[in-house]
Amino acid sequence: MCHLSVNINKIATIRNARGGNNPNLVQMAIDAERFGAQGITVHPRPDERHITRQDVYDLKEVVTTEFNIEGYPDARFMQIIKDIKPQQATLVPDPPDVLTSNAGWDTIGRADELKSVLEQLKDMGVRSSIFVEPSLEIIEGAAKIGADRIELYTEMYASRYLKNKETAIAQYVRSAERAHALGLGINAGHDLDLDNLRYLKERIPYLAEVSIGHALISDALYLGFENTIQLYLRELR
Repeated sequence: MCHLSVNINKIATIRNARGGNNPNLVQMAIDAERFGAQGITVHPRPDERHITRQDVYDLKEVVTTEFNIEGYPDARFMQIIKDIKPQQATLVPDPPDVLTSNAGWDTIGRADELKSVLEQLKDMGVRSSIFVEPSLEIIEGAAKIGADRIELYTEMYASRYLKNKETAIAQYVRSAERAHALGLGINAGHDLDLDNLRYLKERIPYLAEVSIGHALISDALYLGFENTIQLYLRELR
């Protein structure tokens, strides 16, 4: 079964809009797990626009499923990973000012830099995942530098899905097959929702995990948090 990791960045965004602690991020993470989520994802950006550094340390005390911390592997991020030792660290190539992740890593051109980071994660006992676009060359590069998993950047799939889902998924299937053959675990994330999630899961049988935040939290405003998590889990079964 493909696991659902709930990205709770948007919960922190709502909390930060008014200050204080409402909604309570830690309690929402506990509830997400209680409602069936198999993981919690956070992305502590340097400007702390949503998840703060302190949030990550607070969540460490309560998350009992997989804790997945995303981020650009600068000194700040690597110190957080060293302190927390989450089950998974997902490396994204975002510069500090970007609104949301919008590209995957160049695992060829930045191979030396990434290899050093991956070696550090391995020494910490933390599983690594690299955010990549569906390119066979890039995925082969991820395997060469020692990544444990890739996370397929699915914005292109999501944007094309309603026009032609077969065309939208084709490159992702080829990429997943190559990654699987190379021994890489496969995650996916970005713009996945209740409309396009099931088809992705059906066509990529090697999919280990999806990380979903924006769409899931938006759906929860209408459908309720518990019910929404159950609906996403149903799409993955």
